[in-house]
Amino acid sequence: MENNRYREEEKEETISSEEQTEEVKEEFVQKEENVEKEESVEKSNKKNKYKEKIKQLEEELANVKNEMLKDRAELENFKRRTNEERIKDRIYANQSLVSDLIEITDIFDKAVSKQPEEEMLKKYLLGFSMINSQIQQIMENYGVKKIDALNKPFDPNYHEAIETKKVEGVDSNIVIEVVREGYMFKDRIIRPSMVKVSE
Repeated sequence: MENNRYREEEKEETISSEEQTEEVKEEFVQKEENVEKEESVEKSNKKNKYKEKIKQLEEELANVKNEMLKDRAELENFKRRTNEERIKDRIYANQSLVSDLIEITDIFDKAVSKQPEEEMLKKYLLGFSMINSQIQQIMENYGVKKIDALNKPFDPNYHEAIETKKVEGVDSNIVIEVVREGYMFKDRIIRPSMVKVSE
């Protein structure tokens, strides 16, 4: 009987020991699961931090690229403008010389338009006339042209009206007299024509 009792106690101890072992296993498994969850949460947090950092770096990179492209575009525009200005400077480099020559041709034109009676003066005027035509030819070679104004419609871009007159048989706003010739240098107006216009 004692033996049975001893066996029962042993059995109880074994059951109790097994229950304890089960409890310890469950605790261990629970702890392991908790650790895995914590590690998973920690990994997820790290992943999110890395994703945020990557997103931030990509945005910074995009901003830097954008700024670089803007700077490059500004540099290209600056180069183009500088080149265009240099070309214009070369094209219109002679403009001040041409302006001065126009004043001289005005004087020659006035002198040549007179018709003296003396034979000697006529010869001088013939020489002046030849010089005048040479100067005008040189100016034409360099791109200087007279503005054709007479009997043309008045254009304030090319003409400067000093007087208006009523003239029969002429439409209004037509140039009826050129008081002073106007000149263009290539595509620029050096001096507008001074004109009288019909009313």
